[in-house]
Amino acid sequence: MRTRRTATVAALLLATTVAVTACQAAPDAPEEASGSLEQIAERAGCAPDLQTDAAELRQAQCATDDGKYVLTTFATDRGQREWLNESKDYGGSYLVGRKWTVSGDAGTVEQVRERLGGRIETTEPHAPHASPSSGSSGHGSGHESGHGSGHH
Repeated sequence: MRTRRTATVAALLLATTVAVTACQAAPDAPEEASGSLEQIAERAGCAPDLQTDAAELRQAQCATDDGKYVLTTFATDRGQREWLNESKDYGGSYLVGRKWTVSGDAGTVEQVRERLGGRIETTEPHAPHASPSSGSSGHGSGHESGHGSGHH
């Protein structure tokens, strides 16, 4: 009987430690945003300028005090993952939530994360068409045309 109590106490202590550690891991991250492109944009403080409205994805330009960025929502998790995998060729910073992403420069993505939650993925450019002088606006243009036209 004493062995059961010891095991029970040990299990409770472990569960408490895990719960406290999980809460401490991301104290500054808000609950991850969800909903339509318009709902996510509203939470981000953006008046979205819709660029692509297709069955697979919706994409809008946003300009806020944080900077300029592209907000994209996806119909499926798989579509989002495929889009992100293709995006690795362009490099850049991506804020990733469930069925949505924000792409822009690293500072902007970090600021938007404070309102939308999510996780940040950063990649280096791999394709020869990406250049250091392209900046965030060049990245956005090439990125949109590469993905927007491929999903119609």
